[in-house]
Amino acid sequence: MKADTVVCLVEAMKVFNQIPADVSGTIAEVLVKSGDAVEYGTPLFRLA
Repeated sequence: MKADTVVCLVEAMKVFNQIPADVSGTIAEVLVKSGDAVEYGTPLFRLA
């Protein structure tokens, strides 16, 4: 993936927010499950 590629959607109060990548790389691991509650700053992915 390249920087600025949308890597996921986060739903907050029925609004879906696109989350872009900050850096280029490959997603090696997803750190949260669909439906998990997350807060600002929570790591979502581990990059390789």
